[in-house]
Amino acid sequence: MTDHRSLRDLVRGVPAFPDALPDFDPDSAPSSPVDLFLEWMAAAIDAEVAAPHAVTLATVDRHGFPDARVVILKDVDTGGFSFATSSESPKGRQLQESPTAALNFFWPSVGRQIRVRGTVRPAGTEENDADFRRRHPVARALVLAGEQSSVLGSREDLNDAVAVQVGRLEGDGPTPGSVTWTVYTVAPDTVEFWQADPERRHLRVRYARHGDGWSQTLLWP
Repeated sequence: MTDHRSLRDLVRGVPAFPDALPDFDPDSAPSSPVDLFLEWMAAAIDAEVAAPHAVTLATVDRHGFPDARVVILKDVDTGGFSFATSSESPKGRQLQESPTAALNFFWPSVGRQIRVRGTVRPAGTEENDADFRRRHPVARALVLAGEQSSVLGSREDLNDAVAVQVGRLEGDGPTPGSVTWTVYTVAPDTVEFWQADPERRHLRVRYARHGDGWSQTLLWP
């Protein structure tokens, strides 16, 4: 029997956030968004948030059309937020054409969201190679196959291509690296922290780059 209920019917009554949410006092927030991000990340890990380092990356193509996908955050420091991909992937090509991006972390189990916007710079050869060699062999094999986002004829084609590249990685010769694997860092111009409130009086704090430091602004929900 076909279920003809609307989306509105399906989601009615589904809780968006748990009743108990962490406290957040904007007046006690650190001067740097990186410091606050690390505090929130540590708290998310303590709260057993699933994959807290998974982040939505948004880019635009040459026609100005937006694109978004989930990637894994590699690192964060005063220079920005880092992730990695092949420079020949769709997102890699988009970043070459328009080196700006937005990141969005969403942790519903603690009612928190973090938004990052800024310019993007690629790392150098040494850092890229080191990151590539830390990856799982199958993950490296997929990069070496060089077919990301291409049309796949069959699952067998994928398995065969991975097997060939894993064989190269496990062979007696020099372990192959990748000339396309690239670590990208988003140097933020703005970072916004959003804390859900059970009574819908959500808290939003935006950090904006100001000279060598940061300004902080409290925003309406």
